Amino acid sequence: MPASDRVKRGLLAGLRSILLAIGTLSTNIALLVLFVVSVVLTVAGVGIFLVPLAAVGVRAVTDLHRRLLTEWTGVVIPRPYRQRPADAGLWRLYRWVMTDPATWRDLLWLVLSVQVVGLLLITPPALIASGVEGVLGVPVLLYFVMDWYGYGVFWPMDNLAKALASWPQGVGILAAGLTLTPYTLRWYAQFAQWFLAPTRAAALAQRVDRLTQTRTDTVDAQATELRRIERDLHDGAQARLVAVSMKLGLAEELMARDPEAAMRLMAQAREHSGLALAELRDLVRGIHPPVLAERGLDGAVRALAISAPLPVDADVDLPGRPPPPVESAAYFAIAEALTNIAKHSGASGARIRLSYRRDRILIEVGDDGRGGADPAAGSGLRGIERRLAAFDGTMSVASPPGGPTTVTMELPCALSSPRTSPSSGTA
Repeated sequence: MPASDRVKRGLLAGLRSILLAIGTLSTNIALLVLFVVSVVLTVAGVGIFLVPLAAVGVRAVTDLHRRLLTEWTGVVIPRPYRQRPADAGLWRLYRWVMTDPATWRDLLWLVLSVQVVGLLLITPPALIASGVEGVLGVPVLLYFVMDWYGYGVFWPMDNLAKALASWPQGVGILAAGLTLTPYTLRWYAQFAQWFLAPTRAAALAQRVDRLTQTRTDTVDAQATELRRIERDLHDGAQARLVAVSMKLGLAEELMARDPEAAMRLMAQAREHSGLALAELRDLVRGIHPPVLAERGLDGAVRALAISAPLPVDADVDLPGRPPPPVESAAYFAIAEALTNIAKHSGASGARIRLSYRRDRILIEVGDDGRGGADPAAGSGLRGIERRLAAFDGTMSVASPPGGPTTVTMELPCALSSPRTSPSSGTA
């Protein structure tokens, strides 16, 4: 890494460390006292109201630390809390907070984080500040101007030689601080991860809850899809085939006495049979597109990009083929995302990025539209989320007002049939 990048990295880590230290020292002790007092007041009955409120404050602060430390250090700290009970009264909310092990781990972190702030978050930036003083010659200036013989921790100046030595000493201290600060910030994140991330048992319980919910959503989605297929067959192809049968029957009766009318009926029957065939093809394509079976996810995504009503840049890098159910889920998720872009974004162009890393298919669909997409506000993104959740996949949406919008999806799976080169291009 170039020296300039190391300096920027160290300064940025130092600034972030100071911000975290200020936040930790200013809020953690106050929240700890508030929660303990709320618990004590349970004896008087007031705590039943206060404990859930104090827990909201504690969890807001810990959630902020989780998000910042994940963004700044790459140390992922998931939320460990049990699901909030629906339509819960005060007593049930109180029990929900008090019986959740994550509550007490949060409180332990509030206590211990204050103890390690000085070592991991304050000392390294202090080294940077002292090094800057030495490099700028502040100790030498004070020696000559104010006739000081001792300045700070690092600058004993009982003679001119020691004062002048503060410059190279400052260079060394500054280099040490810039080098050490990114590591200490990451060590602090790992320290926080021990307390703020779910334990193995909690993570397993969360996974079981998630799989239970996704199984329910999948069953509901399949039932809805079956009803849609049944409705489309009944109202579309079946009705047209009934019409074909009736027209052929009438044509058979008219063939002897009015051949021209019979021919017209047969032409109409042929037209209706063609429409019924087209509707059946569309229905089958909605279940499993032939292009997906023939060309795989790579070719199917490129076909989607070509047929989209706006320019789409498609970049696909898959070293093999996913299992058919996962392949289908990824295809329809991308198709739905492109449909949403065409209908709602006002974008002039879109992009698709498809890759495979760490046993996961990574999908990114973005546009340059107006932004403001919200999964909670419409059925399209929620449908994508439910489809992916059936395979333990995830979806996140970044769509600030004014754009751009990026939908990121992940699907865990193993690939088969490796190929020699990826495919990419612009459609």
